[in-house]
Amino acid sequence: MTKINFSNEGITPFEQLLGYNSEIMKGWTNLEISFLKSKTFGYELKEEVRRTLAFNNGCKYCMAKGKPSEDIEDKNIRMATKIADMISKNIVLTEETFKSLRELFSEKEISELFALICFFTASQRFGALLDLEPSCSIYI
Repeated sequence: MTKINFSNEGITPFEQLLGYNSEIMKGWTNLEISFLKSKTFGYELKEEVRRTLAFNNGCKYCMAKGKPSEDIEDKNIRMATKIADMISKNIVLTEETFKSLRELFSEKEISELFALICFFTASQRFGALLDLEPSCSIYI
């Protein structure tokens, strides 16, 4: 059971928790849509980053959508999930880490990756703080 009741605004349970202020909910949803529509990264990279963060951020709602993959072959996805893991655990990103990032990603891509990680983290922490539970267990 969530810490606060669902509002009447929004489609998903997450949106209904944000829906007490419809302008914030709409802005948040629009930002999410912008990330999902962006062609900078493919679906698989975004999803692996989301899954990695969900388990580190403790969002049961997000964890229900699946665990992070164990054997990622794509070096860009592997690096993106490593960075997401480090950021979510407050591990300092060294110059060596940035050097490795620059070998795989442009500055535009690094900027978007970090923004995506921060957005997913904020969303998941919001869900975790309010005890947002999945409506069904998909993969856990």
